[in-house]
Amino acid sequence: MKTLLSGNEAIARGAYEAGVTFAAGYPGTPSTEILENIAAKYNKTIYAEWAPNEKVAFEVVAGASLAGARVITTMKHVGLNVAADPLMTLSYLGVVGGFVAVVADDPGMHSSQNEQDSRHFARFAKIPIFDPSDSEEAKEFMKLAVQMSEEYCTPVILRSTTRVSHSRGIVEEQPRQESGKPVNFEKNPPRFVPIPLWARQMRVRVEERIQKLQQAGTTSPANKIIRQDKKLGIITSGIAYQYVREVFPNASVLKLGLPFPFPDELIKTFAASVERLVVIEELEDFLEEHIKSLGISCIGKPVIPKIGELSPDILIERKNLIEGKDEIVTPRPEPRNTLPKLPGRPPVLCPGCPHRGIFYALGRFDVIVTGDIGCYSLGVFPPLSRLDTILCMGGGISLAHGMDKAGNPKKVVGMVGDSTFFHSGITGLLDIAYNKGHSAIIVVDNRITAMTGHQDNPGSGKTLMGEPTHEASIEEIGKACGIKNVRTVDPRDFKTVIAVLKEATESSEAWLIVSKAPCPLHLRQALGQPLRVVEEQCRKCNACLKLGCPGLEKVGDRIRINEYLCAGCDLCKNVCPAKAIC
Repeated sequence: MKTLLSGNEAIARGAYEAGVTFAAGYPGTPSTEILENIAAKYNKTIYAEWAPNEKVAFEVVAGASLAGARVITTMKHVGLNVAADPLMTLSYLGVVGGFVAVVADDPGMHSSQNEQDSRHFARFAKIPIFDPSDSEEAKEFMKLAVQMSEEYCTPVILRSTTRVSHSRGIVEEQPRQESGKPVNFEKNPPRFVPIPLWARQMRVRVEERIQKLQQAGTTSPANKIIRQDKKLGIITSGIAYQYVREVFPNASVLKLGLPFPFPDELIKTFAASVERLVVIEELEDFLEEHIKSLGISCIGKPVIPKIGELSPDILIERKNLIEGKDEIVTPRPEPRNTLPKLPGRPPVLCPGCPHRGIFYALGRFDVIVTGDIGCYSLGVFPPLSRLDTILCMGGGISLAHGMDKAGNPKKVVGMVGDSTFFHSGITGLLDIAYNKGHSAIIVVDNRITAMTGHQDNPGSGKTLMGEPTHEASIEEIGKACGIKNVRTVDPRDFKTVIAVLKEATESSEAWLIVSKAPCPLHLRQALGQPLRVVEEQCRKCNACLKLGCPGLEKVGDRIRINEYLCAGCDLCKNVCPAKAIC
């Protein structure tokens, strides 16, 4: 049966058809929907769970694989950084049941703090990587990846990108193929225990495996030559293939759906069959660098940019350069009947967002605020303007401790979300307590992983499979780490928040403040009745506008509340000095 699926839905379908029985991951755009689809559509055959972070997810499914289960783990590109430690050693151990790590890159940084090319991790770990260009390939490559994983006892990466993950295409659904092998771990310490004595032998086997995989890449159905005009030959992979076919319909193409291990013989054969060779790939010169190392002349970077997403328009602009001409092509004009462009809409915290109260209160204090990855990252924008740094998941706590211990003259406040705290914030908090730090740490706990679409986490009391479970207490974890000063506040209770922040920022000890209030979007209901401004009492001081709430509007010199946006959180009412909001 043929159906229309997004790339993420197709990957989930591919896992089902490949006989996968266990899936774990951590939510992160553009990969999040893979595990959600598995849990929603295939929960009778595949057990799925959100892990506290990507490293844990990777290790959990690695354990299941060593016992013989077919497994996948899902994450975005920065999540692979977190999981890199077990990845490198699992390459040495090898796997038993098929093991696929689905990693979604985000070229153009649509929702990420950096831009990475995960193909480098495959070369680093000496494992295969598949690079689909559409939904059908995403499904089929998942099945090929599981098959290759079991045949060569190797972990495999399936790399997606934002456009593949979120674009839809026709997919032909096939029946499920069960493994047929029982889950039963067989003891074999020389294979599964990488102490130096045995790890040295593992290292040799890894090299032997990569040689076999390189030969397999030459005949893999994921790699194919499309022979057309010999004047121009293009080597490409992933979503770039779609753009190549649109802009260069007559060119011969070597499409590498399995770009690593590099299929050298296939590359040499194709290169010898064309007059001009061009490598078109998104982000890094991963293929180009290797092709040149083979002594093959080719064109790639910088004609093809290595920063940001590729697109047909970019290739059209560089079409003449790619074909060996000098001039740059004028980009194709926009259609005449286009509508005028909409005004820019910078991202803002939602109406009723509980984080707004904490940021507004922090504006009363002369402190440094080290932030983190989540909805609260938006606190960096005016009028709140209350974040000074962002590094990575959990970094909001660790950076605060580092600044504090370095002797920064101003008090440092670290901020993370509840899901981020469970992901990688606990160890930072433990570090503060252990090394006698003085930072004040705020966990903005909205009871859900909000930024990626309201996924559950260890503090939400529910699993990915919808089952009730233990609800981890951030306050109790903080106390267990050794933090003596632990307070819980309602971020909309402005007076209390100010009082607690004052005490914490003037203290010579470490503090943990848990700002606890639910995300209104997750609740799917207003927090109260829409408010209104009593014009006769309004002083036009604009204090309420400093909240940055999209429900507050200024028309001329008047302040008004948009009743369709107001969530009834009462925060503007609480900060109005004239009591003009009711």
